[in-house]
Amino acid sequence: MTPSAMEKFSAFLPAGWELATSATRGEEDQIKAISHATYAITGDVPVTAAMLRAGAANGLKAVHKWGVGYDNIDLATARELKVRILRTTGSNAVAVAETALALIMALQRNIVTGHVGIEHGEWLKGRLPAPSMTLSGKTIGLVGLGYIGKQVARLVRGFGCTILYNKPTRLDPAEERELGVTYVDRKDLFTRSDVISFHCALSADTAGMVNRQSLQLMRKNAILINTARGGLIVEDDLIEALENGALRGAGLDVFATEPLPQDHPFRHTRNLVMTPHIGASSADAYAPSVKRMIGNLECVEAGMEPPALDVLV
Repeated sequence: MTPSAMEKFSAFLPAGWELATSATRGEEDQIKAISHATYAITGDVPVTAAMLRAGAANGLKAVHKWGVGYDNIDLATARELKVRILRTTGSNAVAVAETALALIMALQRNIVTGHVGIEHGEWLKGRLPAPSMTLSGKTIGLVGLGYIGKQVARLVRGFGCTILYNKPTRLDPAEERELGVTYVDRKDLFTRSDVISFHCALSADTAGMVNRQSLQLMRKNAILINTARGGLIVEDDLIEALENGALRGAGLDVFATEPLPQDHPFRHTRNLVMTPHIGASSADAYAPSVKRMIGNLECVEAGMEPPALDVLV
């Protein structure tokens, strides 16, 4: 964290609590930092077995995810060491859903392409590399329908969209009717959707689900949006689909490696809109999220159980 971010966060700490940060994102510096911590908070930096062991050996009680996804935390080691793992379930749903919608609209209406063209002295009206399309009336496929996916469904209903979804456990019929969504299997979702947006966890079942085979199922004028986890996509296969025109466009807020390497081919891929994993960021949600995290850690400190919704381990 930067000094200004540290100062901002510190304003929410209970009396007697102190805030420190690691020198870099490197694991050696992370281990050094967590070795002095009673509690740790992570965003997208992995919390490895080595980090947890170093922390637990020096009194680490809990690690709190700033957000929802926990694929970057070694839960098995945390259970072994009896280190609590917590998160702020649902706290970023609105922000991430709005980011997904913004990426959809940027691609559908060629917003970024037009802007960059003007920046470079080009007037691309009539010469856009991909057709501009409306969102209204299109078929939206949502892979995952938790807090974020449901919020996306609510947003796109306003465009009169048909909404398909796939998730491991189907919703009950009453909730499907309330959200205006229809359950389909994953293959059917890829085949029928004009827009596919991913809102699922990264797991053994979902890793690499966007690959050459699944991309070949998609409509040629379809677009793909990922604000979930970069590991859902085989990136080379997505690049191939975008470059050969098999897919009209993609919007990504997350990547297999973050920050995105300087030499990554995504930086030069056509019809691709990218943001630096900022989907969950919202100044409106900052104070409520920090207060919630600190409140959960105070529960652990007091020997009380945090709200079940936020407990992973």
